Amino acid sequence: MTKSIILSTGNIVSGGPSIFRKAGASRSNRELINSLKSNFEAAKEEYATLPVDGANGHTNGNGPAPNHAPLSVWTEQQDDVLYVPRINWDFAGLQEEPSQYDVTVKLFFLTSGSVSPPSAREQHARQALALVLKELRIPKVDLLVVSFPGMSFDGDCEWEADKQNAQQGEDEEEAASWPALERLQKEGLVKNLGIAEFGSEKLARLLKRVEVKPTVDQINIKNCCNVPPPLVKLAKEQGIDLLVHNDSTDVLPKGTLRELLGPEPRGAGVLADGGVCSGLKGDLTPQWVIKYTAVVRDRGVIENKGYFAGAELEEA
Repeated sequence: MTKSIILSTGNIVSGGPSIFRKAGASRSNRELINSLKSNFEAAKEEYATLPVDGANGHTNGNGPAPNHAPLSVWTEQQDDVLYVPRINWDFAGLQEEPSQYDVTVKLFFLTSGSVSPPSAREQHARQALALVLKELRIPKVDLLVVSFPGMSFDGDCEWEADKQNAQQGEDEEEAASWPALERLQKEGLVKNLGIAEFGSEKLARLLKRVEVKPTVDQINIKNCCNVPPPLVKLAKEQGIDLLVHNDSTDVLPKGTLRELLGPEPRGAGVLADGGVCSGLKGDLTPQWVIKYTAVVRDRGVIENKGYFAGAELEEA
């Protein structure tokens, strides 16, 4: 039996809105993992203060509060989807009207080939975007940037990085997946589309095969310092904005996710492992991660930022 697992960080902006900076100080992988751990611990502590019926693990208003909230209390099962931790949607939403914000989301597809065909990618994109829209209580996002697996922008110089990039990824899968994103735009859920880690040759090949071209190309030039001139030329000709980012290209590795959800005390206690009997058992595969940022337009500050992640558990 297959079970879907949805992980969430909640709003990771603390102590008031942060000044908006295009190049953040921390990489997305470290930020994601640390934020998930913090949200898991916060949920366990919050629900540990509630009375629990020891027979079924649910709160019932009787008896003393346990020292540790059972898994069934701080997580939530809805059909075949397990939310880790459970989400209280009563606290969702932004402080002002949606029109006052620029909302950007970045969707990382984590698997390729038979594991995640274009049809599955459309399902993942819709699921991920729906969670963000519900979390922020908005009808659409301003920009959806998609990051395909196997893509990077590394090299000793910008020319070498652009050359290596041309051989990365899977052109057929990327082109076949793009119409799903175009449909989200046509349905009014997304204003603009973008891509990440596409050099000049990769971008040129994609543009020949899409109906709606991306308006943004995000690249990480941490190792090569400059944007390749051929990419600058192509982007200018096509009216595509080039943005620099420092997101991890391996945002949620399989082993990291299993450790994150594994037995306590190192993990959250969701998965059983080794000699630990309690928890879910099976093969766990990360499917996608979506990062969202809501910036108050007239003040240039981040009010809400967070992540959702989706994984599939093939239960043993």
